[in-house]
Amino acid sequence: MVLAWLFQERLAFPAPRAPLPDPTRVGVANGEKIELVTKDGTRLAGWYLAPKTGDDGEGRGRTGQVKKTSPVFPRPSPSSPALLWFYGNGENIASIWPIVHEFQPPGAALLVVDYPGYGGSGGRATEAGMYGAADAAYAALAGRPEVDPQRIYAYGRSLGTAAATYTATHHPVAGLILESPFTNATDMARHAYRIFPPFIVRLSLDNLGRMKQVRCPVLLFHGTADRLVPLAMGMQVAAAARGPVELVLLQGSGHNESYAVGGKEYRNKVWGFVR
Repeated sequence: MVLAWLFQERLAFPAPRAPLPDPTRVGVANGEKIELVTKDGTRLAGWYLAPKTGDDGEGRGRTGQVKKTSPVFPRPSPSSPALLWFYGNGENIASIWPIVHEFQPPGAALLVVDYPGYGGSGGRATEAGMYGAADAAYAALAGRPEVDPQRIYAYGRSLGTAAATYTATHHPVAGLILESPFTNATDMARHAYRIFPPFIVRLSLDNLGRMKQVRCPVLLFHGTADRLVPLAMGMQVAAAARGPVELVLLQGSGHNESYAVGGKEYRNKVWGFVR
């Protein structure tokens, strides 16, 4: 119990380290490496993807064959929507950048940062640090000249849902996208570590409480075979929202299979929501 009390943040935030890739070197022509600084002085590494048109840079010729074309990047306009991306606890930009690149909605900007202690960011991984990173990321995205600050959407997966619901209750967002959301840290501890009493949990990560303040549209994904974060938790989170909610069940998907199982249908749902 003493060890659980002392090291619970390390369990919730394993903080995998990895150098931040250069977007242009991995083929993401509309991307750039950025550096942000939180209020406590922690330096964060991230990617900013400028708005682009089209989906995957592929077109079809007259005979139906696929041909590669150069992506089109429109001139900056204050009318562009934007997606603020928060990943799961065992991820970082180096491990998920192909998914982030694939999911960027056409015509929308995208920003993702490594949490403190994660990937290429400095600092130590904590709940407060994650929220500080969310504040810095939102401010940076809203300050982009091509981004309409009234059309910023927050996306969070697993642990990242806590950062996304935090953002939705502390900043104006046009919509909230959640994947595999849990209710709160106490419920997750009870589910995963049944031998420990709830009173030793110091973390909050209170998605359920914050959703009662969320009035923007919500798009929520959850795998029906998710054993890490039970579907029942996702249903509770969906029911707590005060605004319109669309619940998408990923049939047969476990916690870490959602992108593969959901495929283009998942991606197109995100695109349509942001549009």
